[in-house]
Amino acid sequence: MPHDHSHAQGSGGHHHHIDPDAGDARVAGAIAVNLLLTLAQIIGGIVAGSLSLIADALHNLSDAIALIIAFGARKIARRPADARMTFGYDRIEVVAALINYTTLIIIGLYLVYEAILRFFEPAAVAGWVIVAVAGFALLVDLITAALVWRMQAGSMNMRAAFLHNVADALGSVAVIVAGTVILLFGWNWVDPLVTLLIAGYILWQSWSEMPGVIRVLMLGSPPGLDTHAVVDAIEETPGVASAHHVHLWMMGENEPALDAHLVLEDVAPPDATRAAVRDVLATFDIGHSTLEVETPQSACADSVRIGHA
Repeated sequence: MPHDHSHAQGSGGHHHHIDPDAGDARVAGAIAVNLLLTLAQIIGGIVAGSLSLIADALHNLSDAIALIIAFGARKIARRPADARMTFGYDRIEVVAALINYTTLIIIGLYLVYEAILRFFEPAAVAGWVIVAVAGFALLVDLITAALVWRMQAGSMNMRAAFLHNVADALGSVAVIVAGTVILLFGWNWVDPLVTLLIAGYILWQSWSEMPGVIRVLMLGSPPGLDTHAVVDAIEETPGVASAHHVHLWMMGENEPALDAHLVLEDVAPPDATRAAVRDVLATFDIGHSTLEVETPQSACADSVRIGHA
């Protein structure tokens, strides 16, 4: 049965989210400052007796771990396809994002537990230490954001690491507010309250991003594409009688791919029809396609339009 393996690229691009010559030094720098900050926050939290500061430190440690995972994933993703990984290593970035969001959810749930306990057993908190350490933390968070910002736009992996950092920056602001309120009014209960707010944001952020990561790992269709509309467009291509066994998935976050069986009309020229279908797929930014051509007499029996029976 004739096959066609098309690698024409649509505007979605191929590997454009991996820049082999830039970014690694910025990520390494962000890892270093976040590890130093984590140490400073833990010491400050113990000295001040502040749960919210230790909560911020734990989240900052997760920032550093997220950046380490993202850094390693970027390195691995640049490897070319080989006999063991015939699709290449790009998807390691999606796996890294899954690990990072899962870590965030665990941290968020732990902070909720600790904050609730602190409500029942209030503790004295040194507000001035909180404000000083959290102010330093906010500075580091802003430096990290500047280092990572340009790299997160097209990469699920780097966006997960960046969102770790955004959550931590907001956490630092919240901790500063808590420390200031404790200094002015002596309201120690503000400390676990702020911890709950930080945890709530972490959990909301992670749950909102997780479905997109799982969709890629589950070989789901790109969220911006209507699979039925793509199949309809293929079947409307001159020379195509019908299409079946269609699979539409994401090889990476920005790489839609499709394979399908095409039943051609009796007089349709196979090469020209395949080329026409490729042109149609390009309008959907589908750059990788595998097309199997069938005649009405040799078409699969009991075929289903999408997927396999």
